[in-house]
Amino acid sequence: MPFSFKPLSIPGVILITPQVFPDDRGYFMESFKTSDFEKFNVPTHYVQENFSFSKKNVLRGLHYQKAPKTQGKLVSVLKGGVWDVAVDIRRESNTYLKWVVAELDDQNHAMLYIPPGFAHGFIALTDGVHLQYKCTNEYAPESDTGIRWDDPDIAIPWPLDNPILSAKDEGLPLLKQAEFF
Repeated sequence: MPFSFKPLSIPGVILITPQVFPDDRGYFMESFKTSDFEKFNVPTHYVQENFSFSKKNVLRGLHYQKAPKTQGKLVSVLKGGVWDVAVDIRRESNTYLKWVVAELDDQNHAMLYIPPGFAHGFIALTDGVHLQYKCTNEYAPESDTGIRWDDPDIAIPWPLDNPILSAKDEGLPLLKQAEFF
């Protein structure tokens, strides 16, 4: 099997690491394989794929889409490295407001599957990060929302105190004012 699947501390969030075959020309790896993903209950049907380019110290998030357009995401880094965070915002969940982090980069080639019902964010640890993610639902502007990255009720210990933020991310509400599903 060309992948290892490691469930993280919140059920449904899975770190996926491909087997890499290096040689003197570079390397080869499978980045997706339906049969392997199905064995570990990782979705195999994605309807949109997004790409972002980020400078070092850029923080994007915490983003999610409300019902009926919630999204699962399969996140990978093609160049550079990120500190990637998933926050459980499903109020009925035993892990509500718990979060997990994974370092994704162009050396470990790891991917993170984040199911619907989670807020997602990352900080670029290197300059020139190329991040790509597949989504289980299309982007819907009317469902798009988020939570402030530095919300004290979630208390994520980001590895940087003063990240570079977009105007949108600076204006995201605190958890207490956020819209949920």
